Amino acid sequence: MSRMRASQVALPDLRGRTALVTGASDGVGVEIARGLAAAGADVVLPVRNRDKGARVIDLIRTDSPGARVGLRDLDLARLASVDALAAAIRTERAPLDIVVLNAGIVLLGDPQRHVSVDGFELHFQTNFLGHFALTAALLPLLRERGTRIVVQLSLAAAIARPDWNDLQSERRYSPLRAYGASKAALGLFAYELARRSAAGSWGISVQLSHPGVVPDTGIAPALRARQRSGGARQLAQRLGNTPARAAQPALLAAVTDAVAPAADASRGPYGRPGHAASPGFFGPSGLLHLGGPADALRPYRRLADPVAGARMWAVAEKLLRDRTDAVSA
Repeated sequence: MSRMRASQVALPDLRGRTALVTGASDGVGVEIARGLAAAGADVVLPVRNRDKGARVIDLIRTDSPGARVGLRDLDLARLASVDALAAAIRTERAPLDIVVLNAGIVLLGDPQRHVSVDGFELHFQTNFLGHFALTAALLPLLRERGTRIVVQLSLAAAIARPDWNDLQSERRYSPLRAYGASKAALGLFAYELARRSAAGSWGISVQLSHPGVVPDTGIAPALRARQRSGGARQLAQRLGNTPARAAQPALLAAVTDAVAPAADASRGPYGRPGHAASPGFFGPSGLLHLGGPADALRPYRRLADPVAGARMWAVAEKLLRDRTDAVSA
């Protein structure tokens, strides 16, 4: 884990706010959690591996003594785990001011198609469907709080598009294709969530980000193990970001346009109900957006397609409903 300061982004005072960050036991997610905690936020880390999560808490408290950080259990590749976390948060009525949907996998270097215990292609479930299920299950609380949701995409979402006849890569599989499609699905969901929030005066604010290329993470160990030359890695290191800098776009997305809390706390700290408009998009400002300091970028236009967004939302709802019916039968 990098011990560089997590953020060069000027964050406002987040004391009294609670932030939940998925995928914060590794890589960029660690640095997002560190940045939010350093700004004073209480941070919730839903993790698959509690030992790794505990090490992240130690790191955060080394940087920010007295930081309020807690672990939760979450495996996005198991919908029962998603359901359990959402149920616990709803029961406790835990305040969530910022939710960063950061967790993700990319199985580069592994040509085999993997399926979750729920029967979904692993990229599709981990990167998209699990996050959709968690958000949908928490919607009443998110609306009540006026939560800011940050959706972490990737450069792959700029060129990928869902194949509506093969959403889970059953007919034609490659890890990069499956990964890109899952991130495109996540982006379509983010825009649709923003549209529904605006239309229904939910008060939920949605922002998008991407970290650029981050070679110093464990996201693709199998691919790196097969590299015979270090040339590609050296190029990525020169053009890409460290995990600390790669966290900046999500952190910027989490606080941009933030305003002082309204007198009525139920109206949320980041704007009045109905404030959710077209999401902003943040990423590295360097060459080809592979690396560099965070800045506002031009959004990926195809993700803003309202027809595709509504269709992806409906597909996700049906998949979850069919799965629930199958479990109940």
